[in-house]
Amino acid sequence: MRIGVLTNEYPPHVYGGAGVHVDYLTRELARVENGRHSVEVLAFGDQHVARSTLQVNGVNGDLGARPQYPQWGKVVDPLFKNLLMAAQAEAWDIVHCHTWYTHFAGCLLQQLLGIPLVLTTHSLEPHRPWKAEQLGPGGYRASTWLEKTAYQNADGVVAVSGSMASDVQTLYGVAPERVRVIHNGIDPEEYHPGQQTAPLEDLGVDPTVPYVLFVGRITRQKGITHLLRALEQVRSGTQVVLCAASPDTPEIARETEALVQQLRDQGHCRVHWFDTPMPKEQLIPLYAHAAVFVCPSIYEPFGIINLEAMSCATPVVASSVGGIPEIVVHDETGYLVGFEPAGSEDSDPKDPDRFAADLAKAVNAVLDDPEKGEGFGRQARQRVLSHFSWRSVAAQTIQWYQALTG
Repeated sequence: MRIGVLTNEYPPHVYGGAGVHVDYLTRELARVENGRHSVEVLAFGDQHVARSTLQVNGVNGDLGARPQYPQWGKVVDPLFKNLLMAAQAEAWDIVHCHTWYTHFAGCLLQQLLGIPLVLTTHSLEPHRPWKAEQLGPGGYRASTWLEKTAYQNADGVVAVSGSMASDVQTLYGVAPERVRVIHNGIDPEEYHPGQQTAPLEDLGVDPTVPYVLFVGRITRQKGITHLLRALEQVRSGTQVVLCAASPDTPEIARETEALVQQLRDQGHCRVHWFDTPMPKEQLIPLYAHAAVFVCPSIYEPFGIINLEAMSCATPVVASSVGGIPEIVVHDETGYLVGFEPAGSEDSDPKDPDRFAADLAKAVNAVLDDPEKGEGFGRQARQRVLSHFSWRSVAAQTIQWYQALTG
């Protein structure tokens, strides 16, 4: 097969889990059955990769007109790039889109080429109401409409978790037979516990002092503000490492800055905040040497960051939402913290103070019992080796393509 993949994120322009997913998935798709299939990726940016069975080309372009309202550009500009993608596509047998940013091009190519359209559920707009802050109310309505239209017309859907499979059927009426659950994966040879401490020291992190690690974008979805409030209650003397970048809006950027400063002013934790994307050669050692990794998300279709930590034999404390309980096993690979939404699964907790206190309690339970934390870490690594690999993800994805192309 000639497989076309459309994405807004591809290295080096990756800011979230969808970009990580596309990077590893396309590499493995190109290796399936000894490179029998060819994979052609079109991505937002200036990328260019030319290998025997994997071709990547960036799509750049400026509409040349300024929208009446600046926030509209966050929707109009991707749509313009979608038209360029549709124009550059070749004679593919199937087109696979990742996130609403490329759904318009996927729908066009489904019709222009007469090929099956596949979508992967990295997230769903109705469960992310805070996106209205980033896109504006009109932009958010448009992104939700684009997503709904694509899912209702897609030939096949890859749900990254059982939770997402249920959501896409409930929200958009996708027939169960058009949905297949294929979990995200991880490369355990790249993410492993045997890491040097020198990268930590270069960053100013003391490897002899236990630290709590957070990795994620500065967005309501990732729950960073709840974590910062929880950290006010963690054991005194603990280091905190925040790999938190790419704020959705100036407002959440300012709120995060204020909470970090408040935590620093209290003085019972030493806070290291890295507000630019962290390269893997530094990030993986940070995962490997953390006493505990925390994922306080209020919405998480899968949570690939938890796999990254677990593959490095690090215990995880995570909120019990979305696909996370399909990854983190409570009291075996870490702790799951209960999450009571205010009105729907995608909103802030009913009691933010209690959520923060429960996060802190779970983090302290790991910090106060290092032996138990190490045991969680060993079991986490074993769970990754037994259940998650990109090779398996790619093989399952090819099987789904073959079922759809008949």
